[in-house]
Amino acid sequence: MASASPELSRAQVARAGLCIGCGACAGAGQMGWDRYGQLKPAGSPKWRRSAEPRLARTCPFSPHARDEDALAATLFPQARQSDRRIGRYQAAYVGHAAEEDFRANGSSGGMVSWVAAELLRRGMIDGVAHVAPRPRRQRDGRLFAYRIARSLDAIREGAKSRYYPVELSGMLAEMRRVPGRYAVVGVPCFIKAVQLLRREDPVLRDRIAFTLGLYCGHMKSARMIESFAAQMGVGPHAIEHAEFRVKDASRPANWYRAEVMLPDGSRRARDWWHLVEGDWGSGFFQNSACDFCDDVVAETADISFGDAWVEPYASDGRGTNVVVVRSAALDAMLGEGIADGRLALAPVDGDFVAETQSAGLRQRREGLAWRLARTRSRVRKRVRPNPAGLPLRRRMIYGIRAGISRWSHRIYALGRALHWPGLYIGWARAAVRLYHALAYSRGRLGTLVDRVEAWGRG
Repeated sequence: MASASPELSRAQVARAGLCIGCGACAGAGQMGWDRYGQLKPAGSPKWRRSAEPRLARTCPFSPHARDEDALAATLFPQARQSDRRIGRYQAAYVGHAAEEDFRANGSSGGMVSWVAAELLRRGMIDGVAHVAPRPRRQRDGRLFAYRIARSLDAIREGAKSRYYPVELSGMLAEMRRVPGRYAVVGVPCFIKAVQLLRREDPVLRDRIAFTLGLYCGHMKSARMIESFAAQMGVGPHAIEHAEFRVKDASRPANWYRAEVMLPDGSRRARDWWHLVEGDWGSGFFQNSACDFCDDVVAETADISFGDAWVEPYASDGRGTNVVVVRSAALDAMLGEGIADGRLALAPVDGDFVAETQSAGLRQRREGLAWRLARTRSRVRKRVRPNPAGLPLRRRMIYGIRAGISRWSHRIYALGRALHWPGLYIGWARAAVRLYHALAYSRGRLGTLVDRVEAWGRG
Protein backbone atom coordinates (compact mmCIF):
# COMPACT_ATOMS: atom_id res chain seq x y z
CA MET A 1 0.00 0.00 0.00
CA ALA A 2 1.31 3.45 -0.91
CA SER A 3 2.47 5.56 2.04
CA ALA A 4 0.63 8.73 2.91
CA SER A 5 1.98 11.99 1.56
CA PRO A 6 4.23 13.77 4.09
CA GLU A 7 2.64 16.68 5.90
CA LEU A 8 4.10 19.84 7.38
CA SER A 9 2.72 22.71 9.43
CA ARG A 10 3.76 26.35 9.49
CA ALA A 11 4.45 26.04 13.21
CA GLN A 12 6.88 23.18 12.57
CA VAL A 13 8.76 25.22 9.99
CA ALA A 14 8.96 28.22 12.32
CA ARG A 15 10.10 26.15 15.33
CA ALA A 16 12.89 24.63 13.25
CA GLY A 17 14.12 28.11 12.32
CA LEU A 18 13.38 27.42 8.65
CA CYS A 19 10.65 30.01 7.92
CA ILE A 20 12.05 32.68 5.60
CA GLY A 21 8.77 34.63 5.75
CA CYS A 22 8.11 34.44 1.99
CA GLY A 23 4.31 34.20 2.45
CA ALA A 24 3.93 31.50 -0.21
CA CYS A 25 1.96 29.43 2.31
CA ALA A 26 -0.32 32.31 3.36
CA GLY A 27 -3.24 34.30 2.10
CA ALA A 28 -3.25 38.09 2.02
CA GLY A 29 -3.23 39.48 5.55
CA GLN A 30 -1.92 36.28 7.15
CA MET A 31 1.68 37.46 7.54
CA GLY A 32 2.84 39.74 10.33
CA TRP A 33 5.89 40.95 12.24
CA ASP A 34 7.48 38.89 14.98
CA ARG A 35 9.37 40.51 17.84
CA TYR A 36 12.61 40.42 15.85
CA GLY A 37 11.31 42.39 12.88
CA GLN A 38 10.81 39.41 10.60
CA LEU A 39 7.67 38.46 8.71
CA LYS A 40 6.08 35.20 9.81
CA PRO A 41 2.69 33.47 9.40
CA ALA A 42 0.31 35.28 11.75
CA GLY A 43 -3.03 33.63 11.18
CA SER A 44 -4.99 31.73 13.82
CA PRO A 45 -3.18 29.17 16.02
CA LYS A 46 -5.20 26.39 14.37
CA TRP A 47 -4.08 27.55 10.91
CA ARG A 48 -0.43 27.72 11.98
CA ARG A 49 -0.52 24.26 13.54
CA SER A 50 -2.46 22.49 10.78
CA ALA A 51 -0.28 20.02 8.86
CA GLU A 52 -0.75 19.96 5.09
CA PRO A 53 0.75 17.87 2.27
CA ARG A 54 0.69 20.94 -0.01
CA LEU A 55 2.84 22.94 2.42
CA ALA A 56 5.32 20.06 2.58
CA ARG A 57 5.65 20.27 -1.20
CA THR A 58 5.74 24.06 -1.62
CA CYS A 59 7.67 25.53 1.32
CA PRO A 60 11.13 26.39 -0.05
CA PHE A 61 12.82 25.00 3.09
CA SER A 62 10.66 21.89 3.43
CA PRO A 63 12.68 18.65 3.55
CA HIS A 64 9.95 17.10 1.38
CA ALA A 65 10.01 19.70 -1.44
CA ARG A 66 11.95 19.29 -4.65
CA ASP A 67 15.42 20.75 -4.45
CA GLU A 68 16.95 23.25 -6.87
CA ASP A 69 18.61 20.57 -9.02
CA ALA A 70 15.35 18.68 -9.52
CA LEU A 71 13.41 21.85 -10.29
CA ALA A 72 16.01 23.15 -12.74
CA ALA A 73 16.13 19.81 -14.57
CA THR A 74 12.39 20.13 -15.22
CA LEU A 75 12.37 23.86 -15.92
CA PHE A 76 15.47 24.07 -18.13
CA PRO A 77 16.00 20.72 -19.85
CA GLN A 78 17.53 22.49 -22.87
CA ALA A 79 20.26 24.23 -20.85
CA ARG A 80 23.58 23.85 -22.62
CA GLN A 81 25.81 23.99 -19.55
CA SER A 82 25.82 22.92 -15.93
CA ASP A 83 27.97 23.93 -13.00
CA ARG A 84 27.64 22.57 -9.45
CA ARG A 85 28.04 26.11 -8.05
CA ILE A 86 25.58 28.00 -10.28
CA GLY A 87 23.35 25.26 -11.68
CA ARG A 88 22.10 24.79 -15.24
CA TYR A 89 22.43 27.69 -17.68
CA GLN A 90 22.36 28.72 -21.31
CA ALA A 91 24.90 31.53 -21.11
CA ALA A 92 26.51 33.95 -18.66
CA TYR A 93 27.58 37.57 -19.08
CA VAL A 94 29.23 40.46 -17.31
CA GLY A 95 28.40 44.10 -18.05
CA HIS A 96 25.60 46.61 -17.81
CA ALA A 97 22.63 48.21 -19.52
CA ALA A 98 23.88 50.83 -21.99
CA GLU A 99 20.43 52.19 -22.85
CA GLU A 100 18.93 55.28 -21.20
CA ASP A 101 19.57 55.62 -17.45
CA PHE A 102 18.97 52.04 -16.30
CA ARG A 103 22.52 51.71 -15.01
CA ALA A 104 22.54 55.07 -13.23
CA ASN A 105 19.23 54.38 -11.49
CA GLY A 106 20.03 50.81 -10.41
CA SER A 107 22.20 49.71 -7.52
CA SER A 108 24.40 47.72 -9.91
CA GLY A 109 24.49 47.61 -13.71
CA GLY A 110 20.77 48.19 -14.28
CA MET A 111 20.17 44.81 -15.90
CA VAL A 112 17.21 43.73 -13.73
CA SER A 113 15.17 46.81 -14.63
CA TRP A 114 16.25 46.63 -18.28
CA VAL A 115 15.07 43.01 -18.67
CA ALA A 116 11.79 43.71 -16.85
CA ALA A 117 11.16 46.80 -18.98
CA GLU A 118 12.07 45.01 -22.21
CA LEU A 119 9.66 42.16 -21.47
CA LEU A 120 6.90 44.72 -20.95
CA ARG A 121 7.83 46.72 -24.06
CA ARG A 122 7.76 43.60 -26.22
CA GLY A 123 4.35 42.57 -24.88
CA MET A 124 5.76 39.34 -23.43
CA ILE A 125 4.24 40.21 -20.03
CA ASP A 126 1.52 42.46 -18.65
CA GLY A 127 3.15 43.22 -15.31
CA VAL A 128 6.22 42.77 -13.14
CA ALA A 129 6.02 41.71 -9.49
CA HIS A 130 8.86 43.48 -7.70
CA VAL A 131 9.68 45.19 -4.41
CA ALA A 132 9.09 48.94 -4.17
CA PRO A 133 8.81 51.59 -1.44
CA ARG A 134 5.39 51.93 0.19
CA PRO A 135 3.76 55.35 0.59
CA ARG A 136 3.36 56.26 4.26
CA ARG A 137 -0.45 56.12 4.04
CA GLN A 138 -0.30 52.49 2.85
CA ARG A 139 2.57 51.35 5.02
CA ASP A 140 1.01 49.27 7.78
CA GLY A 141 4.44 49.19 9.42
CA ARG A 142 6.26 48.11 6.25
CA LEU A 143 8.69 50.38 4.40
CA PHE A 144 8.81 48.12 1.32
CA ALA A 145 6.49 45.53 -0.20
CA TYR A 146 5.82 43.56 -3.36
CA ARG A 147 3.61 45.20 -5.95
CA ILE A 148 2.83 44.59 -9.62
CA ALA A 149 4.21 47.26 -11.95
CA ARG A 150 2.28 47.64 -15.21
CA SER A 151 4.19 50.56 -16.76
CA LEU A 152 7.80 51.43 -17.53
CA ASP A 153 7.75 54.26 -14.98
CA ALA A 154 6.50 51.90 -12.27
CA ILE A 155 9.26 49.41 -13.10
CA ARG A 156 11.87 52.14 -12.66
CA GLU A 157 10.45 52.99 -9.23
CA GLY A 158 11.33 49.47 -8.10
CA ALA A 159 15.01 49.72 -9.04
CA LYS A 160 17.77 49.36 -6.39
CA SER A 161 18.40 46.90 -3.59
CA ARG A 162 16.02 46.46 -0.65
CA TYR A 163 17.60 44.63 2.29
CA TYR A 164 14.30 44.38 4.10
CA PRO A 165 11.67 41.66 4.79
CA VAL A 166 8.89 41.34 2.19
CA GLU A 167 6.43 38.57 1.36
CA LEU A 168 4.56 37.23 -1.66
CA SER A 169 1.02 36.56 -0.46
CA GLY A 170 -0.70 39.74 -1.66
CA MET A 171 1.08 39.69 -5.00
CA LEU A 172 0.17 36.03 -5.61
CA ALA A 173 -3.47 36.77 -4.74
CA GLU A 174 -3.53 39.59 -7.29
CA MET A 175 -2.08 37.32 -9.98
CA ARG A 176 -4.72 34.70 -9.29
CA ARG A 177 -7.44 37.36 -9.39
CA VAL A 178 -6.34 39.39 -12.45
CA PRO A 179 -5.66 37.53 -15.71
CA GLY A 180 -2.43 38.30 -17.53
CA ARG A 181 1.17 37.21 -17.96
CA TYR A 182 3.61 38.21 -15.25
CA ALA A 183 7.29 38.27 -14.38
CA VAL A 184 8.39 37.83 -10.76
CA VAL A 185 11.59 39.34 -9.36
CA GLY A 186 12.95 37.74 -6.19
CA VAL A 187 15.79 36.27 -4.18
CA PRO A 188 16.59 32.54 -4.63
CA CYS A 189 14.27 31.10 -1.97
CA PHE A 190 11.36 33.27 -3.15
CA ILE A 191 11.86 32.16 -6.75
CA LYS A 192 12.04 28.55 -5.59
CA ALA A 193 8.77 29.02 -3.69
CA VAL A 194 7.15 30.45 -6.83
CA GLN A 195 8.35 27.52 -8.94
CA LEU A 196 7.07 25.01 -6.36
CA LEU A 197 3.70 26.78 -6.30
CA ARG A 198 3.50 26.75 -10.10
CA ARG A 199 3.76 22.95 -9.99
CA GLU A 200 0.66 22.85 -7.75
CA ASP A 201 -1.42 25.75 -9.08
CA PRO A 202 -2.41 25.73 -12.78
CA VAL A 203 -3.45 29.41 -12.63
CA LEU A 204 -0.01 30.52 -11.46
CA ARG A 205 1.65 28.10 -13.87
CA ASP A 206 -0.16 29.77 -16.74
CA ARG A 207 0.19 33.39 -15.60
CA ILE A 208 3.79 33.53 -14.31
CA ALA A 209 5.70 33.66 -17.57
CA PHE A 210 9.20 34.60 -16.36
CA THR A 211 11.18 34.59 -13.12
CA LEU A 212 14.01 37.06 -12.53
CA GLY A 213 16.34 36.02 -9.71
CA LEU A 214 18.62 38.14 -7.54
CA TYR A 215 21.86 36.73 -6.11
CA CYS A 216 21.60 36.68 -2.33
CA GLY A 217 23.99 36.62 0.62
CA HIS A 218 21.19 36.33 3.19
CA MET A 219 17.98 38.05 4.26
CA LYS A 220 17.94 40.81 6.89
CA SER A 221 15.27 41.72 9.42
CA ALA A 222 13.61 45.13 9.56
CA ARG A 223 15.79 45.92 12.55
CA MET A 224 18.81 46.54 10.33
CA ILE A 225 17.49 49.75 8.76
CA GLU A 226 16.10 50.72 12.17
CA SER A 227 19.59 50.34 13.66
CA PHE A 228 21.21 52.15 10.73
CA ALA A 229 18.83 55.07 11.30
CA ALA A 230 19.46 55.10 15.05
CA GLN A 231 23.19 55.38 14.42
CA MET A 232 22.42 58.43 12.27
CA GLY A 233 20.32 59.97 15.05
CA VAL A 234 16.93 59.06 13.53
CA GLY A 235 14.17 57.21 15.39
CA PRO A 236 12.33 54.31 13.71
CA HIS A 237 9.07 56.22 13.31
CA ALA A 238 10.84 59.13 11.60
CA ILE A 239 12.00 57.04 8.63
CA GLU A 240 10.14 58.32 5.58
CA HIS A 241 12.22 56.34 3.09
CA ALA A 242 15.54 54.51 3.02
CA GLU A 243 18.19 53.73 0.42
CA PHE A 244 20.55 50.91 1.24
CA ARG A 245 23.03 51.54 -1.58
CA VAL A 246 23.43 55.16 -2.66
CA LYS A 247 25.36 55.12 -5.93
CA ASP A 248 28.38 57.35 -6.46
CA ALA A 249 30.32 56.87 -9.69
CA SER A 250 33.44 58.40 -8.08
CA ARG A 251 33.67 55.62 -5.45
CA PRO A 252 34.14 51.84 -5.76
CA ALA A 253 30.88 49.96 -6.16
CA ASN A 254 31.50 47.94 -3.00
CA TRP A 255 31.74 51.07 -0.82
CA TYR A 256 28.12 50.96 0.24
CA ARG A 257 26.48 54.10 1.62
CA ALA A 258 23.08 54.05 3.35
CA GLU A 259 20.70 57.00 3.40
CA VAL A 260 17.58 57.73 5.46
CA MET A 261 15.01 60.33 4.43
CA LEU A 262 12.92 62.14 7.06
CA PRO A 263 9.33 63.47 6.70
CA ASP A 264 10.61 67.06 6.39
CA GLY A 265 12.66 66.10 3.33
CA SER A 266 16.04 66.14 5.08
CA ARG A 267 18.46 63.27 4.64
CA ARG A 268 21.02 61.48 6.79
CA ALA A 269 23.67 59.22 5.26
CA ARG A 270 26.59 57.14 6.42
CA ASP A 271 28.98 54.66 4.84
CA TRP A 272 28.28 51.07 5.80
CA TRP A 273 31.77 50.62 7.19
CA HIS A 274 30.97 53.29 9.80
CA LEU A 275 27.91 51.32 10.97
CA VAL A 276 28.33 48.44 13.41
CA GLU A 277 26.53 46.02 11.04
CA GLY A 278 28.38 47.31 7.97
CA ASP A 279 30.31 44.09 7.28
CA TRP A 280 27.68 42.02 5.50
CA GLY A 281 29.50 38.74 6.08
CA SER A 282 29.36 39.12 9.86
CA GLY A 283 25.66 38.17 9.69
CA PHE A 284 23.89 40.78 11.83
CA PHE A 285 20.07 40.43 11.76
CA GLN A 286 20.20 37.41 9.44
CA ASN A 287 17.09 35.25 9.11
CA SER A 288 17.82 31.84 10.66
CA ALA A 289 16.57 30.01 7.56
CA CYS A 290 19.47 31.49 5.58
CA ASP A 291 21.82 29.23 7.54
CA PHE A 292 20.25 26.33 5.64
CA CYS A 293 20.23 27.69 2.10
CA ASP A 294 22.58 26.36 -0.60
CA ASP A 295 21.47 28.57 -3.52
CA VAL A 296 23.38 31.82 -4.04
CA VAL A 297 22.52 32.64 -7.67
CA ALA A 298 18.80 31.78 -7.93
CA GLU A 299 19.29 28.50 -9.78
CA THR A 300 15.57 28.05 -10.52
CA ALA A 301 15.08 31.48 -12.15
CA ASP A 302 14.85 31.99 -15.92
CA ILE A 303 17.55 34.64 -15.53
CA SER A 304 19.46 35.84 -12.48
CA PHE A 305 21.56 38.87 -11.65
CA GLY A 306 24.28 39.81 -9.19
CA ASP A 307 27.12 42.24 -8.66
CA ALA A 308 30.44 41.54 -10.35
CA TRP A 309 32.55 41.49 -7.18
CA VAL A 310 35.88 41.05 -8.96
CA GLU A 311 38.27 43.61 -10.40
CA PRO A 312 38.15 45.76 -12.39
CA TYR A 313 34.36 45.77 -11.94
CA ALA A 314 34.22 46.02 -8.13
CA SER A 315 36.03 49.38 -8.30
CA ASP A 316 33.71 50.81 -10.94
CA GLY A 317 31.24 52.96 -9.01
CA ARG A 318 28.82 52.99 -11.93
CA GLY A 319 27.96 49.34 -11.17
CA THR A 320 28.36 46.10 -13.10
CA ASN A 321 26.13 43.02 -13.27
CA VAL A 322 27.01 39.38 -13.69
CA VAL A 323 24.10 37.61 -15.39
CA VAL A 324 23.21 33.91 -15.69
CA VAL A 325 20.58 33.07 -18.33
CA ARG A 326 18.66 29.78 -18.32
CA SER A 327 15.78 30.61 -20.66
CA ALA A 328 16.52 30.35 -24.37
CA ALA A 329 13.96 33.11 -25.08
CA LEU A 330 15.67 35.51 -22.66
CA ASP A 331 19.11 34.62 -23.99
CA ALA A 332 17.88 35.53 -27.48
CA MET A 333 16.49 38.81 -26.13
CA LEU A 334 19.84 39.68 -24.55
CA GLY A 335 21.61 38.79 -27.79
CA GLU A 336 19.45 41.27 -29.68
CA GLY A 337 20.13 43.93 -27.05
CA ILE A 338 23.87 43.38 -27.41
CA ALA A 339 23.70 43.51 -31.21
CA ASP A 340 21.72 46.77 -31.08
CA GLY A 341 24.18 48.39 -28.65
CA ARG A 342 21.54 48.66 -25.93
CA LEU A 343 23.46 46.28 -23.67
CA ALA A 344 27.19 46.26 -22.94
CA LEU A 345 27.64 42.58 -22.07
CA ALA A 346 30.55 40.20 -22.57
CA PRO A 347 30.23 36.40 -22.29
CA VAL A 348 31.87 34.70 -19.29
CA ASP A 349 32.05 31.13 -17.98
CA GLY A 350 30.88 29.45 -14.81
CA ASP A 351 34.24 29.93 -13.10
CA PHE A 352 33.97 33.70 -13.54
CA VAL A 353 30.44 33.79 -12.11
CA ALA A 354 31.49 31.66 -9.13
CA GLU A 355 34.51 33.87 -8.49
CA THR A 356 32.29 36.97 -8.27
CA GLN A 357 30.28 35.23 -5.52
CA SER A 358 33.12 33.32 -3.83
CA ALA A 359 32.35 34.48 -0.28
CA GLY A 360 28.65 33.63 -0.56
CA LEU A 361 29.37 30.23 -2.09
CA ARG A 362 31.87 29.42 0.65
CA GLN A 363 29.27 30.30 3.32
CA ARG A 364 26.53 28.29 1.55
CA ARG A 365 28.61 25.21 0.76
CA GLU A 366 31.60 24.78 3.08
CA GLY A 367 29.90 26.66 5.92
CA LEU A 368 26.58 24.89 5.37
CA ALA A 369 28.26 21.47 5.58
CA TRP A 370 29.68 22.51 8.97
CA ARG A 371 26.31 23.87 10.19
CA LEU A 372 24.39 20.79 9.03
CA ALA A 373 26.70 18.58 11.09
CA ARG A 374 25.81 20.61 14.19
CA THR A 375 22.04 21.04 13.82
CA ARG A 376 19.24 18.93 15.22
CA SER A 377 16.72 20.26 12.70
CA ARG A 378 15.46 17.86 10.07
CA VAL A 379 16.95 19.55 7.02
CA ARG A 380 17.59 17.99 3.61
CA LYS A 381 19.99 19.92 1.40
CA ARG A 382 22.17 19.17 -1.60
CA VAL A 383 25.20 19.81 0.61
CA ARG A 384 26.04 16.92 2.92
CA PRO A 385 26.95 17.40 6.61
CA ASN A 386 30.70 17.47 7.14
CA PRO A 387 32.13 18.44 10.53
CA ALA A 388 35.68 17.41 9.66
CA GLY A 389 38.38 18.77 7.43
CA LEU A 390 37.97 22.49 8.12
CA PRO A 391 40.83 24.50 9.60
CA LEU A 392 40.23 25.63 13.16
CA ARG A 393 40.05 29.27 12.13
CA ARG A 394 37.31 28.58 9.54
CA ARG A 395 35.29 26.66 12.13
CA MET A 396 35.63 29.52 14.58
CA ILE A 397 34.60 32.07 11.93
CA TYR A 398 31.46 30.09 11.11
CA GLY A 399 30.71 29.71 14.80
CA ILE A 400 31.07 33.42 15.56
CA ARG A 401 29.04 34.34 12.48
CA ALA A 402 26.25 32.02 13.60
CA GLY A 403 26.38 33.55 17.08
CA ILE A 404 26.16 37.09 15.71
CA SER A 405 23.21 36.11 13.53
CA ARG A 406 21.33 34.59 16.45
CA TRP A 407 22.16 37.02 19.23
CA SER A 408 21.87 40.27 17.27
CA HIS A 409 18.09 39.72 17.18
CA ARG A 410 17.90 39.01 20.90
CA ILE A 411 20.22 41.74 22.18
CA TYR A 412 18.58 44.35 19.95
CA ALA A 413 15.09 43.27 21.12
CA LEU A 414 16.20 43.52 24.75
CA GLY A 415 17.74 46.97 24.26
CA ARG A 416 14.61 48.09 22.42
CA ALA A 417 12.34 46.88 25.23
CA LEU A 418 14.49 48.60 27.84
CA HIS A 419 14.86 51.80 25.76
CA TRP A 420 18.61 51.28 26.05
CA PRO A 421 20.14 51.41 22.52
CA GLY A 422 23.65 51.45 23.93
CA LEU A 423 23.22 47.86 25.12
CA TYR A 424 23.01 46.57 21.56
CA ILE A 425 25.61 48.95 20.10
CA GLY A 426 28.19 48.03 22.75
CA TRP A 427 27.61 44.31 22.25
CA ALA A 428 27.69 44.65 18.44
CA ARG A 429 31.00 46.52 18.45
CA ALA A 430 32.61 43.87 20.62
CA ALA A 431 31.18 41.05 18.47
CA VAL A 432 32.37 42.54 15.20
CA ARG A 433 35.84 43.21 16.61
CA LEU A 434 36.13 39.54 17.51
CA TYR A 435 34.82 38.51 14.10
CA HIS A 436 37.28 40.75 12.27
CA ALA A 437 40.17 39.53 14.41
CA LEU A 438 39.49 36.01 13.14
CA ALA A 439 38.22 36.69 9.63
CA TYR A 440 41.08 38.80 8.30
CA SER A 441 44.44 37.19 7.80
CA ARG A 442 46.46 39.94 9.50
CA GLY A 443 44.46 39.85 12.70
CA ARG A 444 46.49 38.86 15.76
CA LEU A 445 43.85 36.44 17.03
CA GLY A 446 43.61 34.74 13.63
CA THR A 447 47.39 34.38 13.47
CA LEU A 448 47.44 32.92 16.99
CA VAL A 449 44.72 30.39 16.09
CA ASP A 450 46.67 29.34 12.99
CA ARG A 451 49.83 28.85 15.06
CA VAL A 452 47.99 26.80 17.70
CA GLU A 453 46.54 24.54 15.01
CA ALA A 454 49.93 24.14 13.33
CA TRP A 455 51.47 23.25 16.70
CA GLY A 456 48.74 20.67 17.28
CA ARG A 457 49.45 19.05 13.91
CA GLY A 458 53.19 19.12 14.46
